[in-house]
Amino acid sequence: MAWADVAQRASCKKAIASLNIFAAGGEKRRVRAAISGMMRFSRQHHNARKMNATRRELIMQRWNMIQHELLPELRNDVGTLTPKLEKVIYVLEWVRIEEFTESTWSGVGRPPHERGWLANAFVAKAVLGLTTTVGLIERLTIDRALKRICGFPLCKRLPSEATFSRAFEAFAEGRLAERVHEALIKEHLGDELIGHISRDGTAIEARERPVYPQFATATPAAPAQSTIAPVVEGTAETSTAEALAVPVRKRGRPRRGEVRLPAKESPVHHQRQQTLAQMLEDIPTGCDRGTKCNAQGYKVSWNGYKLHLDTADCGVPIAALLSSASMHDSLAAIPLSLISAQRVTNLYDVMDAAYCSTELRDHSRSLGHVPLIDHNPRRGEKIEFAPAEAVRYNERTVAERSNARLKDEFGGKTILVKGEAKVMEHLMFGVLALSADQLMRLRQ
Repeated sequence: MAWADVAQRASCKKAIASLNIFAAGGEKRRVRAAISGMMRFSRQHHNARKMNATRRELIMQRWNMIQHELLPELRNDVGTLTPKLEKVIYVLEWVRIEEFTESTWSGVGRPPHERGWLANAFVAKAVLGLTTTVGLIERLTIDRALKRICGFPLCKRLPSEATFSRAFEAFAEGRLAERVHEALIKEHLGDELIGHISRDGTAIEARERPVYPQFATATPAAPAQSTIAPVVEGTAETSTAEALAVPVRKRGRPRRGEVRLPAKESPVHHQRQQTLAQMLEDIPTGCDRGTKCNAQGYKVSWNGYKLHLDTADCGVPIAALLSSASMHDSLAAIPLSLISAQRVTNLYDVMDAAYCSTELRDHSRSLGHVPLIDHNPRRGEKIEFAPAEAVRYNERTVAERSNARLKDEFGGKTILVKGEAKVMEHLMFGVLALSADQLMRLRQ
């Protein structure tokens, strides 16, 4: 065993031994939880020798440290740990979200609650599949082990529901879960070569009223100047509809001397001329109504949003993007590909027939990738894959499995918050837990 491993395990034991819940004589003390203390001591050694956790032997090293050092000590203090609680410990150790939280207290007034503890609680909420914040507080109240794992002192009352809500709003404004997920991917997959990136969008139902854009009413073009009587100031009354009148484009060939506006540019072609920041700014994010064909070929409609995911062939989500439900999947392909290219290096871009476009194929090749996009015949003859490409295209099922796990296991199906920022933060907590869970599965 390496000397660094021995030192790390000894430091962890020393950290746990120095943490006591009650002082002598029954006097209560304020201490950090054992999980948080062990994380802080172990990270000092992680900073000294960076661990590449994509390799199986190093993943097993971290797994054994948690399994044989941390869990036995916690069992001695809080009793039996259920498999779900052990999963919470593993996820918190992988994501280390408390390192990305910061306190804004300036020393005046009542100090706020530790934001790292609240962030750990929201990650545990996603792992345990709790739907509401009230349910999370009740679980922390009756579950002594979970309360200690998240970092809350056992001798003090939990924060109120309003405090949890304010903290979640601050996390959403600061995009906490997105920043932690980006750091997690760059740390564990940034130096690896990814074979396939599967891209897909999934429906996200929300309890919001759809907001539809307001368009100006199109009216016929104004008649010739000679047929219009002169307008005397103060006598004529013009309505708002007449002021916003938009001429209707006539069908058929233009007349001699008539000048018409050029055809509308393709949105995908327009995106290729923009920067990533401009693309993200133009993507609609409001709640509206969307319609999509499901896996069985039936059209389904919903109110809410659409989550677009880039998933590696190992099942780890690489990048995520939230848009309005009515936005077409192809408009998220270029922004997602640029975000994923900043984090990992992949060889193939695998997409279904919704992304069938010459522009998207050219963009994928410009990044040095091989596009594998199912052909959309559009009332024509379908072009099948070559046998080798057809085998590689089967890797796209990992995107469907990631969407299903996000909704069934990590809270993606129950959205009770409102607003695109909070909805994205809620989903990203689930994506963060899903990514850590998939990384742990690489040990098998």
